[in-house]
Amino acid sequence: RCRGGNMKYRALRLDAGNYAWGSENVTKKVRILDVVYNASSNELVRTKTLLKNTIIQIDAQPFKQWYLKKFGLDLGKKKKGGDKKEEAAEEAEKMSRHVVFKQKARASKQKLDPAVEEQFQSGRLLACIASRPGQCGRCDGYILEGEELAFYKRKLERKKKA
Repeated sequence: RCRGGNMKYRALRLDAGNYAWGSENVTKKVRILDVVYNASSNELVRTKTLLKNTIIQIDAQPFKQWYLKKFGLDLGKKKKGGDKKEEAAEEAEKMSRHVVFKQKARASKQKLDPAVEEQFQSGRLLACIASRPGQCGRCDGYILEGEELAFYKRKLERKKKA
């Protein structure tokens, strides 16, 4: 119990949380795989301590499945001409014509950041924790994109070299 009669919930061990993909406006419950960077201390990375603003790796599978359903494009596959056409034909048989056209229309307007697409191929996404796990007992956050992703990738590269 704390001030105002509220309760604090300390997260002692977490394996999952809700993560938002900002540019696609979707949130999924995903598995937390690893702690990769913390601005305050490397000790927190070594002990895998989850704090606010810690950079972690999350499982990309729920977002891959959502992307496949919404746009009809498989993010994990590398682009090859022949395989993709066969795959599209295979999927088209399972779906109604209306759904296929809807997905094609969405996919034509869709532009995905190459850095994020590269992460999908490895099956792991870099994400930032936005909640305070030691206070609310949850580990929620967002997937890194754009300049923020580039910044933390540089930080991780420097850390590997040292």
